[in-house]
Amino acid sequence: MELALEKSGLEKVRVRHRPRLLSDNGPAYLSKELKQFLKRKDIKHIRGAPYHPQTQGKIERWHRSMKNVVKLQNYYSPSQLAEAIDDFVEYYNNQRYHESLENMTPVSIYYGKEKEVQSKREKIKRETMALRRQQNLVPVGV
Repeated sequence: MELALEKSGLEKVRVRHRPRLLSDNGPAYLSKELKQFLKRKDIKHIRGAPYHPQTQGKIERWHRSMKNVVKLQNYYSPSQLAEAIDDFVEYYNNQRYHESLENMTPVSIYYGKEKEVQSKREKIKRETMALRRQQNLVPVGV
């Protein structure tokens, strides 16, 4: 968790809304050490209802997506598996098209390339439509 907070840059900037931890009621999430850590970092801990995995629906879906991709290959060492998981996380968080972002990638939004991507898509669409019209033309008198 320390690494995730470090990568987020949360400690370096002022934020209006502090992050929250949503977890199930597993023993790892009920420890005194975690409670103290979250208090030091000013992070609210929200626990899901017991025996109700739907509460963690997003992360459960994420795990299923990751397993579906990672299980496609054979890994001969733990480091190969770790690398595959890292690659999936990079893809899922940064390169994957998001419907909520108007089918843009988070990277394109972050770097302000929405208009560039949209204009490329429009150009491809126009070219494709012109090609289809040309291919569907029937010569007169045939």
